[in-house]
Amino acid sequence: MLGACSEIIDDIEDLISSQELEPKIRYSYRKDVTTRVVKKKHNEEEPEPKYCDSVIPGTQTIYIKTWGCTHNTSDSEYMAGQLQSFGYKITDHKMEAHLWLLNSCTVKTPAEDHFRNEIEEAQKLGKFIVVAGCVPQAAPKTGFLKGLSIIGVQQIDRVVEVVEETLKGNSVRLFGEKKQNGKKVGGATLDLPKIRKNPLIEIIPINTGCLNQCTYCKTKHARGNLGSYPPDVIIARAKQSFEEGVVELWLTSEDTGTYGRDIGSSLPELLWKLIDIIPDKCMMRIGMTNPPYILEYLDEMAKILSHPRVYSFLHVPVQSGSDFVLGEMKREYSRKEFELVVDTLREKVPGISIATDIICGFPNETDEDFAETLSLCKKYKFPSLFINQFYPRPGTPAARMPKVPPATIKVRTKELTAFFRSYETYSHKVGEIQDVLVTEEAFDEEHYVAHNKYYEQVLVPKKTGLLGQFIKVKILAAKKHCLISEPINGNNFKLKMSSLSKYFPILGDAQNRVNPAEAKVFWMGLIGVSTVWTLLFIVSLLSFNFKWLMVNMTKAPPSTNVPPTSVV
Repeated sequence: MLGACSEIIDDIEDLISSQELEPKIRYSYRKDVTTRVVKKKHNEEEPEPKYCDSVIPGTQTIYIKTWGCTHNTSDSEYMAGQLQSFGYKITDHKMEAHLWLLNSCTVKTPAEDHFRNEIEEAQKLGKFIVVAGCVPQAAPKTGFLKGLSIIGVQQIDRVVEVVEETLKGNSVRLFGEKKQNGKKVGGATLDLPKIRKNPLIEIIPINTGCLNQCTYCKTKHARGNLGSYPPDVIIARAKQSFEEGVVELWLTSEDTGTYGRDIGSSLPELLWKLIDIIPDKCMMRIGMTNPPYILEYLDEMAKILSHPRVYSFLHVPVQSGSDFVLGEMKREYSRKEFELVVDTLREKVPGISIATDIICGFPNETDEDFAETLSLCKKYKFPSLFINQFYPRPGTPAARMPKVPPATIKVRTKELTAFFRSYETYSHKVGEIQDVLVTEEAFDEEHYVAHNKYYEQVLVPKKTGLLGQFIKVKILAAKKHCLISEPINGNNFKLKMSSLSKYFPILGDAQNRVNPAEAKVFWMGLIGVSTVWTLLFIVSLLSFNFKWLMVNMTKAPPSTNVPPTSVV
């Protein structure tokens, strides 16, 4: 049989030519196919190439903007660090930048719209553009990305190359997965230089991708399947961060609960190792985890979340309270399993804060399905509830499902939002004395933002020496999303010592110190002032001695003549 076939076709490329059919004859057998010639449109204006004023690498200014999750934020911090270490100036003022580096999010349509608008603005201003993140990774052929340089989500360690070539007028696109021994890894190495958005907070991506196949999720198209970083790499990065003055550690990924399943490890195993190296007065926050994977080690997670150096907080998105909708979403858990997670953690970690997400108006969601979601929210009254309308993302199975009318989606969203706003979350905490860690400035510029053990937001008055400190506060008032507080008197001496310990390490912990450059300026100034005062003292002393000497030299010596004795 093989010989007979070889007589007809020697190679697969000869499949058509061996039959010696003219193209028109060949297509005549396909009555439903219309042959047409595709003519290239010549009226499209090709974009004019841009050229930078200076071709010397590392002399230009870069503006970086980020959308989306903390994983994206971490990627931007790493890209900024590499660019700065190579000599580029990073700016927050986009108008003065030569190049805009835009790091995108594909979770929701509005985020992608903002990303596209930013690209269009940059093009109108004649800026060089490099795009990164999940939008170009998931759909690189999208129209508004035409001609732009792209950095894939696992290629951020090559940002300098891409920026250099873009500034030369070239378009560069780097995709592909990082692999080791044929297996996907977490991504770019974690020991790259970094510019932290907040110098007190280190964000460490512990893995990328996930094991789910959610029908609505576009992020899966970008981040792919699970790839975990080895525990020792994560531990090393955390140690380095604390040595650099970080006081709060965030672990992030698309699903922290899946960590380690691809490398023979697990999330609890990693967390216990991290707890061992977290300094006193520092805290760790565990990122989002989906219900199926945390179910396997609920008891162990309860112990970890109860540790004094770990926030008793967990983000567990449920998305719907209806088992039917959860099945349509392919979430791989039931309502009862989610309730088991919440009930167990609330029982074993008293006071724990559990945040969750809800999608309103998922395809095929009925009024009864939504009622089940509402009942779930009423049962637990979550302190943080992220409510989202369903947005069909192109290329996902959910985009092809029967849609719920937009008006119905809006009604359901408003009803759930109204319920969330109807109950008080923190009023029972007014009057309490709490230990809080102060990490950033509030938007009103009059307060600092701190967090207590349960990662509840606590506002404290903006005073010198508070940032990066663990302090005691009294809760004065409660709002829907935060607590208002004031430091108690016992903090005064501690704050003074804390300010001094930045420059005198013997007085405080390492994490209170300023960076080496600032310390150098301080010490040089101190030495300079000390030298001036010393010279003034010496001059004053010499002047005093000289005056004393001159005065004593001009005085008449005492008389040595003895008056004659009177003779009677």
